[in-house]
Amino acid sequence: MRYLLIVTLLWAFSFSLIGEYLAGRVDSYFAVLTRIVIAGLLFVPLTRWRGHAPAFVRGMLLIGALQFGITYVCLYLSFSVLTVPEVLLFTILTPLHVTLIEDAFNRRFNPWALIAALVAVLGAGIIRYDGISSGFLLGFLLLQVANFTFAAGQVLYKHLLLKHPSAEPQYKRFGFFYLGALLIALPAFLLLGNSERLPSTALQWGVLVWLGVVASGLGLYWWNKGASLVDGGTLAVMNNALVPAGLLVNLLIWNHDADLLRLALGGAVIAASLPLVRLGRTPRTRAEVH
Repeated sequence: MRYLLIVTLLWAFSFSLIGEYLAGRVDSYFAVLTRIVIAGLLFVPLTRWRGHAPAFVRGMLLIGALQFGITYVCLYLSFSVLTVPEVLLFTILTPLHVTLIEDAFNRRFNPWALIAALVAVLGAGIIRYDGISSGFLLGFLLLQVANFTFAAGQVLYKHLLLKHPSAEPQYKRFGFFYLGALLIALPAFLLLGNSERLPSTALQWGVLVWLGVVASGLGLYWWNKGASLVDGGTLAVMNNALVPAGLLVNLLIWNHDADLLRLALGGAVIAASLPLVRLGRTPRTRAEVH
């Protein structure tokens, strides 16, 4: 639990740093690639690269590609069309994706999850009821992809550790995670990146270094380790604890002119969608989710 709490505080600042200093200024693909390289370098000396089951290595590469590579590419792209508070509010749906993925693992179907998704979309519409555009819808969809891949990474990591237990510390096997992320971010930058929008100030480089070392390096490792040690309910709560923490930081320090009433109404509708997921689950079903 303490790992999840620490990372929640770290990530609460990360969203605002991206939105205030990098979004629209630094190429999104380059920013993600830089974070992955910096974070990966932390774990290269610590990782034991040999002696692992091939299935475990493939699993870690997939988790890194999903939870860091695809998630962060979509996250950074969303900042070009959404405000920081909107990005934070739309990430509140991550537990919904966790539920859907867990149900898929256990071959269940919960129709209430689809209803919850529709209610959440309504909440998003309230936030931008007078300014819904193709860009806004694109940002919302990008964040749902990011929510799905981030949720998939958490669920897969827990299942992978259960399937391939080891007495050695998790950090000695975590380097594969960043290698998997690199397999997504490097081709994305080479194919889609803009080399004319690289960091141009010491502040931008400093933000990238902080995000790489602290938010992506220590943060993603601690988050996954924490996720592997708690039950599904606790993990869902902690996924959403980031939203109020991040909003508080952004509104108090940077975004004083935000429409608080509209954000509150839309955010409340989005939050109200989450309990709907549990309506279609029996007591036994809830107990199966770890």
